[in-house]
Amino acid sequence: MNNRTIIFQIGSFIAYILIQVIFLRNVVLFDRAFCFIYIGFLLFLPVETNRPLLMVMGFLAGLLVDIFYDSLGIHAAACVLIMFVRNLWLNLLTPQGGFDPGVIPSLRLNGLRWFVMYVTPLIVLHHAALFFAEAFGFHMFGFTMTKVLMSSLFTLVAIVIAQILFYTTRKGL
Repeated sequence: MNNRTIIFQIGSFIAYILIQVIFLRNVVLFDRAFCFIYIGFLLFLPVETNRPLLMVMGFLAGLLVDIFYDSLGIHAAACVLIMFVRNLWLNLLTPQGGFDPGVIPSLRLNGLRWFVMYVTPLIVLHHAALFFAEAFGFHMFGFTMTKVLMSSLFTLVAIVIAQILFYTTRKGL
């Protein structure tokens, strides 16, 4: 990664975390849907980022959110899980010619269909890990699955809107 990409990623990290802990902490729809837009930072890291670095970044992002939410590490655990799975999932979705170096998976670069196929399973996985850890098991399965599905939809819509509004068409940024 070049210096410009690193500065952009640091700025994105700060922006996503601040938006999450300042504005979206108390936003709940229908008493079930929570928006965790901060995982967008993790999903939009450059494609060639290696797994150990992804997992460390996921841990740090989740830990920061855990500090503000008083949630005992469940955000960190859920973020590490999706960062572990991210490159495996990207390998399954790789276009025929592969990705160019420094490419960030984005809506404008890959199109809506590919983008939704990329982010949706990772969002659902994050939310399932988060809410089932929060419930300490599967004893409230129906209620927890409702929270997972509604929150996943809310987060997906917020991430798509963020992509439309803020990400440029230039490759690498």
